[in-house]
Amino acid sequence: MTAKSRKEQLRDMLVEDPKDPFLRYGLAMEYVSEGNDLEAVSCFHELLAANPDYVPAYLQAGQALTRLDKAADAREVFRSGIAVAQKLGDGHAAGEMEGFLEGLS
Repeated sequence: MTAKSRKEQLRDMLVEDPKDPFLRYGLAMEYVSEGNDLEAVSCFHELLAANPDYVPAYLQAGQALTRLDKAADAREVFRSGIAVAQKLGDGHAAGEMEGFLEGLS
C-alpha cells in the first residue's frame, strides 16, 4: 500500500472541513508546485470566495494567472489583493502585488 500524497491528504482533510482556508491554500500551492496553474487558480478562487481577506491567495492567484497568459485577470486579482492588503494594514503584501501589477503594464 502506498502512502497518500500531500495533495491527496489535503483533499481528504478538505472533505472533512471544506471551509478551512489553510487547507485550501495548501492544496492550491500543491497545484502550483506541479505546474498546474489552472487548478491552482480554481482553488484560489474558491478560497477567496469564502475568505476574501486571505491576502496571500491574491498574490499567488495573480502570479498563476500571469503564467497562464491571462494578464487582464491577473491585474484584476492584484488590484483586489492590494485593496484588501491595504485595508488590513499589510503594506508589504500590497507593495509586492503593486510590483507584479506594474510588471504587467
